[in-house]
Amino acid sequence: MLQITDLTLRLGGRPLFDGASVTIAAGQRVGLVGRNGAGKTTLFRLILGETQADAGQVQLHPRARLGAVSQDAPEGPESLLDCVLAHDHERTALLAAAEEHDDGHHLAELHERMTAIDAHAAPARAAAILAGLGFDSEAQERPVESFSGGWRMRVALAGALFASPDLLLLDEPTNHLDLEATLWLEGFLAGYPGTLLVISHDRGLLDNVAQRIVHIDRGKLVSYGGNYSRFEKTRREKMELAGKAAGKQEEQRRKLQSFIDRFRAKATKAAQAQSRIKMLERLGPPVAVIEERPVSFDFPDPDDLAPPLLTIDGGQAGYQPGRPVLKNLAFRIDLDDRIALLGANGNGKSTLAKILSGRLALQAGSLWISPKLRIGYFSQNQLEELNPAGTPFDHMSALMPGAPPAKVRAQLGRFGFGQDRANITVTTLSGGEKARLLFALMSRDAPHLMILDEPTNHLDIESREALVAALNAYGGAVILISHDPHMIELTADRLWLVADGGVSSFDGDLEAYRRLLLDRARDSRRDQKAAAQSRKDGRRSAAERRSQLAPLRKTAEAAEKKAHSLTDRCARLRAELAEPSLYQGPPDKVTALQKALADAERDLAAAEEAWFAAHEALDAAGND
Repeated sequence: MLQITDLTLRLGGRPLFDGASVTIAAGQRVGLVGRNGAGKTTLFRLILGETQADAGQVQLHPRARLGAVSQDAPEGPESLLDCVLAHDHERTALLAAAEEHDDGHHLAELHERMTAIDAHAAPARAAAILAGLGFDSEAQERPVESFSGGWRMRVALAGALFASPDLLLLDEPTNHLDLEATLWLEGFLAGYPGTLLVISHDRGLLDNVAQRIVHIDRGKLVSYGGNYSRFEKTRREKMELAGKAAGKQEEQRRKLQSFIDRFRAKATKAAQAQSRIKMLERLGPPVAVIEERPVSFDFPDPDDLAPPLLTIDGGQAGYQPGRPVLKNLAFRIDLDDRIALLGANGNGKSTLAKILSGRLALQAGSLWISPKLRIGYFSQNQLEELNPAGTPFDHMSALMPGAPPAKVRAQLGRFGFGQDRANITVTTLSGGEKARLLFALMSRDAPHLMILDEPTNHLDIESREALVAALNAYGGAVILISHDPHMIELTADRLWLVADGGVSSFDGDLEAYRRLLLDRARDSRRDQKAAAQSRKDGRRSAAERRSQLAPLRKTAEAAEKKAHSLTDRCARLRAELAEPSLYQGPPDKVTALQKALADAERDLAAAEEAWFAAHEALDAAGND
């Protein structure tokens, strides 16, 4: 399906790929991983033909359909369903051709092709994908332009999935999704019928979907069989073996060099010393074992605080008077709580986070907060509040007035900002570094409660693992909103479900929640199927009723036509009999006209009777 051979590319003078090669067979589901900046997105651009390599080849199967999610969010007045359906270009072209042509033979060919590609089932398939990504049937009929950018990117993802190309490229497909849509996407991609190449920092997705991992490692493409956990284990073992080999080589070099230094000057050992020199040369340079610098997170532990940290009783909150997003809130939070908030986007998770962080006041009810409580709040929106021209040291100093520079640097150092990175401008930081800066800023005064709203969007897998470890070592309370199931499973002790305008404890683990979502989706599909079947049965019943009523309608129409004809005949005969000149001629003609009129009136009465009877039969059969 895809073959990359001796790929070489330099960006800004830095070698990104250096003789990289890999082959991906048809039907494989492959995860592409590597540190931020390793070249994952650039490789996608090379495959898509959006940029050119300095050397090497990227070859696709000649008849393969290539697909990816558009970088631009869709927009316009068309409905979500129509927007997704438009991604099937062949179906769209066939439908347009069928509208334009009236040739029976050509129309038959068009419909035969539409049947072959299952075009008639396309609306149901598109609706199912949109539903899985969080759009109910009502939302699917709304115009695309009525949704925010994040939701419209979901529509773009839905379009790429619906098109079902032979090779599908997905770059961080879960970034705009909530946990519920992420879990659905995992299941969808695990059954994808084509070839899949996905960039993701979501370990759960790579474990549940990928059959193979391709790692960008120092400019090379290194392939590993299995999912991400298997890759991680295999790579760790490989590095351990390389480390042992390097140690053995270094010991061998040391012994050879010692012999050479000792006996080179002695005539009796000169030949042996020369032999050792050649052996040393054949060993080549020392084996390099390069380990990527680990990312560090270290949240400072807060001082003890008597429970509870805060309580809410009868709480109600929203953004418009009389239109609460959340109501009947009643709970408490203690220092040892680790709570993950579940629920689809739009149900109020971020609203609850704003209430707890003091960024949104209650409209009703009471909120009690311990007077000594310190709260740290993380939100992706805060990235926009960073000063692009300022350095991490500048940002931290502004929040720690009067603190000595060493203390400021110590706090930055907890999150991987050494001297070299603490003094560069924010605009030059990567997305992951900006997120780490926000962690450093929000935890500067050792908060008792940390509220984290989607903290992993810009973190690679290694950084996410470091964040998990830091949260588990942290001594305070945590409220977590995340679409990363792996992080929730490893850090949360309690699950709260935010749904239907309220907050309730979810009795079960994340796997139980996954099963609940699957059951709901199954019920929804069953209801949709039942509704579709009901509509189909209704159409069938209507067709049968029309078939049953057709003879009665035909009889009624014939009787009506005959009655109109006889009415006209009677009128003509009466007109002739009313002519005075008729009676001046032969009497037989008058007699014949009178007899014809009597026959016509008798036939008219019979026709009207038949007409009335036919309409009564139609009414009795349920005719509208």
